[in-house]
Amino acid sequence: MTVLLQCKNVNKEYGDTTILKDINIEVQLGEKIGIVGNNGVGKTTLANILTGNLEATSGEIIWYKSGIQIGYMQQATDYKDLKNTLSGGEKTKALLTQVLYSKCNMLILDEPTNHLDYEGVNWLIKRVKAFRGTVIIISHDRYFLDQCVTRIVEIESCTVASYKGNYSNYRDKKKKEYEDNLHLYFEQEKIKDKIRTQIEELKNWSGKAHREAAVKARISGNKKGGKQFNRAKAKKMDQQIKSRIKRLEKINIEGIEKPKEEAGVFFQIDEAKRVGSVIVEAKDVAKKFDEKILFKNTSFYIKPGEKIGLYGINGCGKSTLIKAILGEVSLDGELYVSQTKKIGYISQEVTGMQEELTILEIFDVRNREELGEIRTELNLMGFDSESLSKKIGCLSLGERMKLKLLLMIKEKCEVLILDEPTNHIDLHVREQLEEALNRYKGTIILVTHDRYMLEKICDKLLVFDKSKITRYEYGINEYLQNLNKKKVQKKANLSREQMEQSMILENRLAYVVGVLSETTPNTPEYEELDKQYKNLMELRNSGKMAKTN
Repeated sequence: MTVLLQCKNVNKEYGDTTILKDINIEVQLGEKIGIVGNNGVGKTTLANILTGNLEATSGEIIWYKSGIQIGYMQQATDYKDLKNTLSGGEKTKALLTQVLYSKCNMLILDEPTNHLDYEGVNWLIKRVKAFRGTVIIISHDRYFLDQCVTRIVEIESCTVASYKGNYSNYRDKKKKEYEDNLHLYFEQEKIKDKIRTQIEELKNWSGKAHREAAVKARISGNKKGGKQFNRAKAKKMDQQIKSRIKRLEKINIEGIEKPKEEAGVFFQIDEAKRVGSVIVEAKDVAKKFDEKILFKNTSFYIKPGEKIGLYGINGCGKSTLIKAILGEVSLDGELYVSQTKKIGYISQEVTGMQEELTILEIFDVRNREELGEIRTELNLMGFDSESLSKKIGCLSLGERMKLKLLLMIKEKCEVLILDEPTNHIDLHVREQLEEALNRYKGTIILVTHDRYMLEKICDKLLVFDKSKITRYEYGINEYLQNLNKKKVQKKANLSREQMEQSMILENRLAYVVGVLSETTPNTPEYEELDKQYKNLMELRNSGKMAKTN
């Protein structure tokens, strides 16, 4: 392949803090790369250096091809001026549409799947695969990375390491690399222990030889012979001791350091007793906003101990149902929620935290013992002692989400309601959270666009589709397999004209979303585009086809 660009000894510092150190990587023309690493390690910083939005402290970016036009999508929260009726997922798709349909031959996408539903993620996967240029993706979405990239670049301890293959390949290689290095380290420690034992033995023998030489000297009146023999023997042992000490020092300087284990996160989610036969029961419930019907004539139930996932496209009513269960909105019909339950809830938004407080101040610490426990738990979450005095307003989105998770898990709950709990958090923290949720014996109601998490946690679904909520007694894999079979059959039954109309509809929808995001709200042009958008969405969701201009 042809080299597109090279990062050569790139460094980035903010005051006394080093973010990136001696970054050396090559990017091939047409390559699709995923950048991973913990929150705050410099992923977005590197992206901004590559796009020219940020200047490196030292080092250089060498471009081997001219005429490269970069389409850069930052995280959706960075677009403060994008204020209209778009939901989080629609906003993300609008930003993606702008980038994907621009005249660029290189893409840099920062968390492009945040807030996207499954259809949106699959839409983006197809676009990335079809894109003929170079793509660099910063993402916490394991499924998306597995489908799209052929190389993972990991940023850790201010520097980078490269791994061929997708995210799952990277995790396997990373685990093996750790185990191999740990084995080598333990073997080295055995050698060091052996050398230390030899040094102690030689010291004992040397001391004995010196004492015997002194005794011989007194007996013989300092005459030569036995005295010299014992002194020579002692000196030889002293030399051997020095040789082994030097060898030990060399190993300590040049040898293998103990490989750093991933920061462990101890999610202790306490559970309370199961109470009653149902947690939630809906009978003929309905909800609409203005003329938009989210769902109607819907009945379902959730039993104690069930782990159930809410699945549906953006704007279908998942968050509305959660708010109804929490008592924040009302529904038509009958919705029963057990009054004996205690709910632990975390939303997909990381706003609402008091930004003027420090990390420690947001916890209600009542004594020295609790302070020690909080410090330990924060350290396991990746917050060292120096960061505890940081104000919430200075934290990254991922750091804020981890704090909200920690606040939640300190309470004993019969029910956990999780609305996009993994947005912005580190990949290994996601995996450890999944393990904790699998161990939890209480009830879980989960909304997530992380397909791997939904697959691992939930064995039942509430599916939002065609203004109905339907309960399924199996998980996401089986549901999607059945859905794909139906789609294949439906596609086979479509006429050529219907297929063409469907393609026209999708293209028109993408165009309108892109233009809408750039139009000033509360103007005639905006109102007309917004009306077109709603009509097109109704056509698509209803499955009907119509000719569009």
